[in-house]
Amino acid sequence: MSKPLRLSILDQSPVRKGGSARDALQQTITVAKNADQWGYTRFWVSEHHNAAAIAGSAPEVLMVKLADETERIRVGSGGIMLPNHSALKVAENFRLLESLFPGRIDLGMGRAPGGDRISSALLNPSNDFSEQSYRQQLDYLQTFFTDSAGTQYGPVLAVPQADTIPAQWILSSSGGSSQLAAEYGMGLAVARFINGQVSPRIVEQYKRSFRPSETMPEPSVLLALFVICADTEEKAQQLRKVLDYRLVQMDKGRFEGVDDYETIRDYEFTMAEEDRLRFFHADRVVSGTPDQVKEELTRLANEYDVDEIMASTMTYHFEDRLRTFELLAETFGTAVPIHN
Repeated sequence: MSKPLRLSILDQSPVRKGGSARDALQQTITVAKNADQWGYTRFWVSEHHNAAAIAGSAPEVLMVKLADETERIRVGSGGIMLPNHSALKVAENFRLLESLFPGRIDLGMGRAPGGDRISSALLNPSNDFSEQSYRQQLDYLQTFFTDSAGTQYGPVLAVPQADTIPAQWILSSSGGSSQLAAEYGMGLAVARFINGQVSPRIVEQYKRSFRPSETMPEPSVLLALFVICADTEEKAQQLRKVLDYRLVQMDKGRFEGVDDYETIRDYEFTMAEEDRLRFFHADRVVSGTPDQVKEELTRLANEYDVDEIMASTMTYHFEDRLRTFELLAETFGTAVPIHN
């Protein structure tokens, strides 16, 4: 890997037990402002539905506030779940964002529901969850961004008109979506935090098949993971247990807020839960002290041949989440002084 490793953040606005969605959103804003000053490359927010433990349901709305509160960092969606929406409305939302904050907007897209299928069907009653429909929406999106859409009655413009197009990315935890990213000349965000078994081969295939586009002349790839970084091994282990417990509960369909370590300190994972953590969740998470995390992230970046890591984390105490991102910036040398 010849280029220095860049760092970015995916923030899901997690709601802790006893906290509120407003608290979670204010914390996301604070993380973004600090990430901007610490030298992070981009800050993405997610789309989730029918899950009270995550406050982020409308990334395109939250992005307005985040971009306005920051100066340099790229702000994006990680992602817009495209089948939930009209392609025209997505184009208009992101053209508006690009007009307000030119050159700083990322449109990350996925085809997962971002929740359950009932919610997705309510968001977009015409959603048939097919790959063909997803591809058609991507086609429509390109015509709207290039002002080439029209019907027998005349042109259809996505307004406002903008001189630039937001950078487009495809979120992928498997091979199919990576091929779409290559075909459309979009960036590829490899979602290892969703699928720890996702193969580095999808990056190879993406780069080999990539077709340059107007907005992305060369292939761009980032690797997204859950990351926990703490000053001591003991603290890192405590935070890791909180995240492991959270992942196990999500496996059971329990989407309540994040617990604190004191509540689950004495919890003993069952044998089945241990197996689940070992064989399904372990590769989704990197945790430890700064040196340990840097070593593992660098190894993974080399293994996947990427020069950008996108970190996401869930902790009960906001200070622990913010400290993870601060330590990462310090360890990788991207941190810059904060001027209050």
